[in-house]
Amino acid sequence: MQRLFFLLLAVLAAISASAADIVEKDIQYRPGAADAYAASRCRVDVARPDSASGAPVVVWFHGGGLTSGSKTLPAELLGKGYVVVSANYRLMPAVPIDSCIADAAAAVAWARDNAARLGGDPAKIVLSGHSAGGYLSMMLALDKSWLAPHGIDPDSLLAVIPFSGQAITHFAHRDMHGIGNLQPTIDRYAPLYHARRSPVPMILITGGRDIELFGRYEENAYLWRMLRLCGHPAVELYEIDGFDHGAMATPAFHILNNKIKALTHP
Repeated sequence: MQRLFFLLLAVLAAISASAADIVEKDIQYRPGAADAYAASRCRVDVARPDSASGAPVVVWFHGGGLTSGSKTLPAELLGKGYVVVSANYRLMPAVPIDSCIADAAAAVAWARDNAARLGGDPAKIVLSGHSAGGYLSMMLALDKSWLAPHGIDPDSLLAVIPFSGQAITHFAHRDMHGIGNLQPTIDRYAPLYHARRSPVPMILITGGRDIELFGRYEENAYLWRMLRLCGHPAVELYEIDGFDHGAMATPAFHILNNKIKALTHP
């Protein structure tokens, strides 16, 4: 009976924490979108603490192989004191991969521009996402050309924490060019291609190497090694054994939350 009582208290506390977040949905981050498809996809959902000021801003990109999926506000990010911006982006093959990455960059710019209004700190932006979303966060962090048109230097980010992101050229782009999953490519659409020294902590997280998608762990391990060789002072690699590509997201949120806490409350 006593255990039930404490369990009920824990559940009520979790509900209360999540309820403290104010949620706004389907906000256009590209109001001047050129066509109906862009207008429908270039939208964000936002969760923010009531009466927050100077909170970390987590920009979250959904997965789905750049060909499917939709924005969601992960429960693991709610009630943590963050401003959470969950972004949709246009999908392949309706658009080329450039449009997917450009939309992600525009969503980050929107988060930066609206951070203070939402109770966040534009100097405390964290990029994250699962799978394709992890890939997008890595591309924006390493290839400066995507955020440059918005006046953003990715070296000003608080952290980049991709969940099982693709480090080589994304498979959806390779597929559109007749390149199969087992034919790795590293070109300008590969985070690996842009490995460089950066002051921004990059936390690479994957599931167990034997049950992840193809060589996803090894790709991230290679990126980790190249970043270290480039002199990156704050890159970490986590392999979550026993968790496959989809399941790894749950424990990965624990790592993300701890890293943000350490960076904002040293």
